[in-house]
Parts: sequence; structure tokens; C-alpha cells
Amino acid sequence: MSDAKYRVAIIGCGRMGQNYAEAYTTYPDTEIIAITDANAERRNVLGTRFGVDALYADVETLLRNTVPDIAVVVTPTKYMKDAVIACAEAGVKGISTEKPIAARLQDADAMVDACAERGIVFAGGNLQRAMNEVQETASRLHNGEFGNIQGASVHGFGGEISGGGCQHISVLRLFTNAEVEEIVAWGTPPEALTAETDEGLIINGCFRLTNGLECSVFGTPTPCRGVDVWTDECLIRWDWNPPEIFKGYDPHGNRMRLDPNYSPYPWHEFSYLTGAIRSFLAAVDGNGHPWITGADLRQALEVAIAAKLSATRNSAPIKLPLEDRSLTLYPPPYRWLGGDATGKPQSLEEAKS
Repeated sequence: MSDAKYRVAIIGCGRMGQNYAEAYTTYPDTEIIAITDANAERRNVLGTRFGVDALYADVETLLRNTVPDIAVVVTPTKYMKDAVIACAEAGVKGISTEKPIAARLQDADAMVDACAERGIVFAGGNLQRAMNEVQETASRLHNGEFGNIQGASVHGFGGEISGGGCQHISVLRLFTNAEVEEIVAWGTPPEALTAETDEGLIINGCFRLTNGLECSVFGTPTPCRGVDVWTDECLIRWDWNPPEIFKGYDPHGNRMRLDPNYSPYPWHEFSYLTGAIRSFLAAVDGNGHPWITGADLRQALEVAIAAKLSATRNSAPIKLPLEDRSLTLYPPPYRWLGGDATGKPQSLEEAKS
């Protein structure tokens, strides 16, 4: 891009939206030109906090007045589809969203397709897949530095397999460079299997990947809480931090930790949200692709839906991609409707800071 700054609109400026606003206010190549939020009092407070005069109650009013270069959609999940598609139809250059991307699979499809058909960069959200060390580990793994991949496992796939489990699935797909093509799963507790949401659902099972690997899935920590991938030489472990690399064995047969010597990364202010935003902006500028995309979030939702479906069918094998795109898995109310609507409103004092 030239010396001109990307013009950014924050759509949905609750707690998470404010994290994005802090970042886009800080970076030298972006400026926030509009904030959209349904809460009028908070909207005014945030206008003052971030120095933004153009404040709107909804995305339709925003787009009637201005079309930003970048639309950052951080609404509750229920409202993401309409906001993303409205921005795509208005000609926004790049759109990002948050997790979980949708409850209904066909809604996620609609967002991905609306952006793809128009050549719009569609980024995902604040996921550890976008951590620079995770990306570097994946690149080195794919280049063969750590040996040939032999297997993988997921740990702690429970509680919220959509809104939280998307972290695991996104790292698994990145490390293995493969998609999940079949799932056999067991779920507990029984009441979570019959609920509309993923709240409290613990999934154990097996994912078969398109590269032939079989991935064991553990619903609870083992004590690892993330994703393991092993090769004929190394174990690569993502456990909600920069990945650990193990190579060789000590005299007692225990794996030995290897210093990964990660490369310096020029951006670091906002943890792994940094990688999500900077890779997104680079993609809008024509360089590479977002480290987490809307399509990645769609794939994670599909895996979560298929896992629950298998568990409710006495562990029947479920093939992916799913034919029935109307299948639905709701996140907990605080993700679906937001804190304001579910008894967790943000105080104005908190919004000011």
C-alpha cells in the first residue's frame, strides 16, 4: 500500500471489538473512521476513547454513509452473517470476523462464498493459529525440517467445541496440511448431547484426515490441552503457547525439548491477535493470505457439527464435507447474543478504559 492509511470500520465494539480498536488505532497504516455498535451509550463513550466521530447504530447506516477499506466484524455470532454479506456487497476490500463464525453451516458457507465471489479478503479472528510461532512451526514442519509426519492428536476438545474447539481444529489443519474427512466420536454428558448449544459437551473420538493420518481426540486435558503432531524424528506440541519441539531421548527414554529458535517477528503488541491482523492487512495489500481465514472458521464449525452428530448417532462414522448444510450447532448465549443480552453487560467505566 502507499503512504495512505487503510480506513477501518469496527462493527460491534463490545469487549472484543475494543481489543481490535486498540490495535487498529495503534498501527501506523490503519485509522478507524467509523464505529458501529447497538449500545448507544457505549458507542458514544468509545467514540471519545478512540477519537472517532462517525458513530452508527447498525451496519446498514454505516454503509449508506461510507464504505471502509476494512470492515472488522466483531458482533455476537447471531449477527455476523448479515454484517459480513452487507459489507461484501458494498465493496469493502477486506473483511474479518470472529469465532465462532456461525451456528448454521450454510450461513458460514454464505459468508465465505460472498467474499470469494467478489475477490474480497475474508479473515478469521483472534485464534492461536495466527501466532507467528505457530505459523513458523507449520512452515518448518511442511518443509521437512522435523521429519515426516506420522500421527496427530487433539487434547481437551470439550466445553465449547465450536467457539473454543475452533482453536484446536485450526491448528490441527495447519500442522497436518490436511482436512478432516471422517469422524467417529463419543460425547458426554448425556444432557449436552441433546442440547442445542455446544456448552459443556466433551468429545472423544477419531478424526481421519485427507492425507491418511488418523488423529485421536481426547475430550479432556491429558495434561496437554492442545494439539500434538509427531514425526519419525520429533514431537511438535501446541499447548496454547508457542509450540514446543521435542527431538531425541534422554537416558531414561524421555523426549528432550529442543530450542526452536523462532525468528523475530516485527509485530508483538497484541499477542496472537497481532498475527491475525497483520497477516490480514498484508493479504489486502496483495501479499500472502490471512493466517486465519473465514474459511478456516467454517471448516472448524463443520468439524464440531460432525463430531456432535456422530456422538448422537451411537458413534456412527460421519463423512465430511457434510451434505446437509442446514445442520446447526449454537454456541453458548454469551457468544450467540453477546454480553449485553445475557446478563454480562459492560459498564461504561470499563468501556472508557
